Amino acid sequence: MKATIVTAPTSTNGDAVFQRICRASAFLIGILMLGIMLSLIMGAWPALQHFGFEFFTSAQWNPVTEEFGALNALYGTIISSVIAVALALPISIGIAVFLSELCPQNWSRPIYIGIELLAAVPSIIYGMWGLFVFAPWFSQGFQLWAGQHLAGLPLIGGMFQGPPMGVGLLTAGIILAFMILPILTSLIKEALSTLPNVLREASYGIGATQFEVIVHVLLPAIKGPIFGALILALGRALGETMAITFVIGGAQSISSSLFMPATSIAATIAEQFNEATGALQISSLIGLGLVLFMITFIVMGVARILLRRSAQQ
Repeated sequence: MKATIVTAPTSTNGDAVFQRICRASAFLIGILMLGIMLSLIMGAWPALQHFGFEFFTSAQWNPVTEEFGALNALYGTIISSVIAVALALPISIGIAVFLSELCPQNWSRPIYIGIELLAAVPSIIYGMWGLFVFAPWFSQGFQLWAGQHLAGLPLIGGMFQGPPMGVGLLTAGIILAFMILPILTSLIKEALSTLPNVLREASYGIGATQFEVIVHVLLPAIKGPIFGALILALGRALGETMAITFVIGGAQSISSSLFMPATSIAATIAEQFNEATGALQISSLIGLGLVLFMITFIVMGVARILLRRSAQQ
């Protein structure tokens, strides 16, 4: 009786097709990014040709005289995003550590779901809440107090001068911090949950306290993911539109005071694009979009380089 040998069917053709589909998908993303950049450059070219490099350094934005510069919007975008990240990062780390290491299990899941639901709130709702609820309270509370007690201090006093209007750079940064808080918290908590328990057990075994385990063992072990979460949150803050439009004030000016109204790239485009009549103004608004695209691209590129270097160390 002859033995029959059963061979498993080869999947070489299927693997080759799958690889081609994945490769095509990757190339498609690159083509889309290149197409977006080229369309922005083409739309902004009249303004860039007319103003030259001064478009990026000028603080003038006057549709009547057709003088346009990106400096005001660029300043508001960067400062409000930095304020948001500076406020949200330590709070997010604290929440993530509490949910992952300190909170009882029956409380952790409901709190975490509630934090994730904050990410589902539309940005326009954050903007309306910021304008009608937070800004009046902020002006009558912190801004009045800061004007009386902090405005006269050396070095930092100039940041807290000005009338308590509620809207302004600091208000925009705080609203952005609320918006990026769920992203940071979720990513940092997931990074903590992926750490093996042997790290905790070994640290407790040599007599470390819970504070020492968290600060000196767990958080240094996820510094790469924390930095990655920070960059993702910064990208979200840089491109936010509707919430910022409500609370930043819409003023085409640069002031050292965080209480004064300002503008951002996304807010300027949202406020003026529909009302823009001149070709030069439309081209300048597209130029602002190009500036925002390049900032985001540079931030993500630098983050990738730093993460790769930290992984190699």
